[in-house]
Amino acid sequence: MATFTKRKDGYLFQVRRNGVSQSRTFGTKLEGQVWANQLETDIISGRHGRVPDIPVADLLARYAREVSPTHRGQKWELNRLALIGRDPLAQVRLRLLDQKHIAEWRIRRLAGHENDQGKKVPGVSNASVNREWNLLSGVFTTAMNEWRLLERHPMKGVKRPPKGAERDRLPSDAEIERLRLVMGDHGRTIVSKVFVAFLFAIETGMRLGEIVGLDSAASVKGPVALLTKTKNGDDRKVPLSAEAQRLWKAHGPFGVTAQQIDIHFRKSRTKAGIVDLHFHDSRHLAVTRLAKKLDVLELARMIGHRNLKQLMTYYNPSAEDLADKLNNLKEAA
Repeated sequence: MATFTKRKDGYLFQVRRNGVSQSRTFGTKLEGQVWANQLETDIISGRHGRVPDIPVADLLARYAREVSPTHRGQKWELNRLALIGRDPLAQVRLRLLDQKHIAEWRIRRLAGHENDQGKKVPGVSNASVNREWNLLSGVFTTAMNEWRLLERHPMKGVKRPPKGAERDRLPSDAEIERLRLVMGDHGRTIVSKVFVAFLFAIETGMRLGEIVGLDSAASVKGPVALLTKTKNGDDRKVPLSAEAQRLWKAHGPFGVTAQQIDIHFRKSRTKAGIVDLHFHDSRHLAVTRLAKKLDVLELARMIGHRNLKQLMTYYNPSAEDLADKLNNLKEAA
């Protein structure tokens, strides 16, 4: 039977049933009633007590050891799991974990907060929280279905941050030339190799990791690049333009790591006075250019998108481009 007492800091609810006795304080009476009703239901059904009294941090650590190493995005996952492990959410006991804790984590990630050392942790974008959301959801799903450590998914019913507008940034010809002046295109230094890789990305639409994965002469055979380290796990053959072939013949393999590309591109971008340009924006420009030459199915095959809706994230022709294409088709007919 559940009872409650009004206190200065909220409502103290107590549940005593079938030998089980638990109490918790809630800010509102409704929250306490929901908790008490669920606890009584679990006790009656025999489910209560199956969830171990361990912190969320233990789930994060186990996922990092057992699951993340099987994923291509292992490095990113490990970094994010460590970040979540420093959030107050990681110290919540599984037996107490509910939607309220997830909502509070979401608010902290979006708005920023002070950590336990009193240092300000800045907020992040909706897109970043949604990526972390997917990872955290995967941790809890594995804990439920495979490890049998949870009975209910704590994120179910909690509202995600809205996706927001898709990134719509294309490097201009002028910006590319400014980067060329800062970085060089001779391919004899690390910085110059990074710029050559950027040009190659614009020609091919390859992701950074795919370009880095072209680590031997056997990776490119004539007008085709053979990719074995793609994001979706499948092998892919990418046709190369004459300019892409020239860049590879002169400088490939590029001999730079993903970390070197990230560091030197950002530094060079700043030195060139360019704002808010990412290496990955090369893929956006590549798809926009290639869309003038290939139909949508050919484009999806070259870029490596199974879902045509995802391809629309990068497919970004202007209305003028589409009008020119329509007029050219009419003239050809």
